[in-house]
Amino acid sequence: MSNSPDNFDWDKIESQGFGSGYSKSEKAEMEQMYDDTLTTVQEQEVVKGTVVGITDRDVILNIGFKSDGLVPVSEFRDLPDLKVGDEVEVFIEDQEDPNGQLILSRKKAKIVSAWARIYDALENDNILDGVVKRRTKGGLIMDIHGVEAFLPGSQIDVKPIRDFDVFVGKKMEVKVVKINAAFDNVVVSHKVLIEKDLEQQRAAILNNLEKGQVLEGIIKNMTNFGVFIDLGGVDGLLHITDISWGRINHPEEVLNLDQKVNVVVLDFDEDKKRISLGMKQLTPHPWDALPAEIEVGSKVEGKIVNVADYGAFLELMPGVEGLIHVSEMSWSQHLRNPQDFIKQGDQVQAVVLTLDRQERKMSLGIKQLTEDPWTKENVLTKYAVGTKHTGIVRNLTNFGLFLELEEGVDGLVHVSDLSWTKKIKHPSEFVKVGENLDVVVLELDVPNRRLALGHKQLEENPWDTFESVFNIGSVHRATVLEKSDRGATLELPYGIEGFAFPKGLTKEDGSTVEAGESLDFRVTEFSKEDRKIILSHTASHSEVDAARTARATKKATPGAAPAGGEKKASAPKAKTDVDKSTLGDLDALSALKEQMLENEKEAGVKKLEAAAAKKSNETDGNEEAADDETNA
Repeated sequence: MSNSPDNFDWDKIESQGFGSGYSKSEKAEMEQMYDDTLTTVQEQEVVKGTVVGITDRDVILNIGFKSDGLVPVSEFRDLPDLKVGDEVEVFIEDQEDPNGQLILSRKKAKIVSAWARIYDALENDNILDGVVKRRTKGGLIMDIHGVEAFLPGSQIDVKPIRDFDVFVGKKMEVKVVKINAAFDNVVVSHKVLIEKDLEQQRAAILNNLEKGQVLEGIIKNMTNFGVFIDLGGVDGLLHITDISWGRINHPEEVLNLDQKVNVVVLDFDEDKKRISLGMKQLTPHPWDALPAEIEVGSKVEGKIVNVADYGAFLELMPGVEGLIHVSEMSWSQHLRNPQDFIKQGDQVQAVVLTLDRQERKMSLGIKQLTEDPWTKENVLTKYAVGTKHTGIVRNLTNFGLFLELEEGVDGLVHVSDLSWTKKIKHPSEFVKVGENLDVVVLELDVPNRRLALGHKQLEENPWDTFESVFNIGSVHRATVLEKSDRGATLELPYGIEGFAFPKGLTKEDGSTVEAGESLDFRVTEFSKEDRKIILSHTASHSEVDAARTARATKKATPGAAPAGGEKKASAPKAKTDVDKSTLGDLDALSALKEQMLENEKEAGVKKLEAAAAKKSNETDGNEEAADDETNA
């Protein structure tokens, strides 16, 4: 029996019931024949289907399967002219849902197809078309056949883009530069297409580029040091100093983004493709327009455009500047910060000191607008030797201080001329910068503009009085301020300091005098010229030292009795009248005592000079030799 469709016995089927006339093998054969007429499909793949019907909700597609599939009509919005018989690609989501329906999707088919194109574009360097959907942080989101791709802002164009919104909704050609399959991320670039088109233009520009050539360009970027100009495929740098002959702080003061400008080629590096451009070179130099009547000695006026540590620059006209050195701002001889005299933006008058039109250099001065205080007719009488003045301390040094008596007139007070009684090591111990100080003129040197001043000379020299108070052999109460291997510094009455050598620090019980102790000390040496007093505690209780001191007293006193009973008779009197003499017992010195006490409070106690110790050592050595002769 033939089982071909043409020999199919319908009567037999109708009389015996459907399928009752076939054996199992015949039924299986018939089912195989039926299955061969259908297309075998796999889920999750893209196939082509034919439109067999369109309803308000769905599009019915035949893909050659045993049943037709339905696709929502909303997925065909991009095909408004869709009609029965058209072929479209669809994605098989499910061969049979719970209702036995074949589930298809055109949207997913488009995505799968798009990803295939994207991978092919990356592999074969193909160009893709897309539409900008929206802007995002750092760039744009594009729709490439249903797949979202990221277009970074730096890859939109060869020039920086400041407004991304203008690209939204526009079609754009791009190339795929990166795919992250794990996250379904695609990165594309439009800039690479532009760069490729510009390569030929750039090569042509560089080949024809020459120094001095004038070109037209568009400002594409601005920085604090200059602007970058697009010359038609190649960029050049216009440095801020080549924008204008005048001084500017930022290019935005005179230029704008996207502005068309004419520039001249100053230099270029063909290997590195660097081009240096200039704009001010297209206009005449302002120095060429400087009026001829401006010469040395002329008064000029302008604006301060820059202030440096060494001076300030005055702009007479854009591109013409002169330097006002700090030494030309004031008649004062000690230099100060230019900011103390002048500020940027100030409108200032000045005098031309030097002018070189060839080198385009000019130096200016401000102090020349006023009379030099050292050329005044009364300077010799105003600051004559012996005149008293009050000035402001402007500067301190190791050797003294500079006092400003008036603007441009300074004097030096040496550290040794600050106090009669205190050994001042540094002026900061006595006075501070900015304080007033009374002085007297000691020397005046007009040609060299020098004044020597003194502060201690305002008072009489107290050492003339001290010579009669602290005479050799006298005993005074003293406090040990400081002790070292060289000896001890002593505080005497009236703010005076003395010094005792180690051998003069032995007490009567054999112990040694310590710092802070107040004891009697005998004067063994006095020098008014060197302002030093050498004392000894040992001499105050030792007969040998006392005898030595008595001999020193005799040697220091002209006309003293030579020897014998007169010496013995006078010794007790010296002990009672001289040893315990005090300044308070002398009426003539009462004012000096009050003054010395006040100075003691202000200045404090300081060490004597090391030279005094050395000289005293030599004196004591001579005295010991004399004692040895006496004992012998």
